[in-house]
Amino acid sequence: MRSFAVLTALALLAGCTSPLTAFETTLASQDSATAALTQWCAARAIASPALIRAAPNGGEPLVATPAIRALLGVSAQEPLAFRHVRLSCGEATLSVARNWYVPARLTPEMNHQLATSDTPFGTIVAPLGFRRERLAAQSGPAADCPPGTVLSHTALLRLPDGPIEGAAISLVVECYTAANLP
Repeated sequence: MRSFAVLTALALLAGCTSPLTAFETTLASQDSATAALTQWCAARAIASPALIRAAPNGGEPLVATPAIRALLGVSAQEPLAFRHVRLSCGEATLSVARNWYVPARLTPEMNHQLATSDTPFGTIVAPLGFRRERLAAQSGPAADCPPGTVLSHTALLRLPDGPIEGAAISLVVECYTAANLP
């Protein structure tokens, strides 16, 4: 992926692509939005070191609708967890994310870290080797994104293999901020 970042930077310097297009390309190059934001933060020198942190965004947890449960492949009785965070690199908030996830499909240690740390979801669950399935993307804010959102994504994160191959572990709605653009 490092060569991808270099090509993106060269294309920007040559004026071949807009910053938003370069940002979208960086996001599309990774299954983990956290990994893409780390790469973007480093390439743009937003902060040094380029370390992404997840801070609680406040508010009451959003109850998963039947449509969310269907996307995650869980019954109405199966427990879901919810995390609403601001993903920041240094002082810059790069994304506001709402994440419904299936605790039973994660390890006990992952669930503990999600409940007690500022480590992003993508970093914590990276050992699972998940893959990202983008469901929606749009320039500007999706419903419930904060003002100043320049790009919105909705995605499922799925397990690649194992006893529940392809099972969704998370549904995430990401609202990317103008702090990502020069």
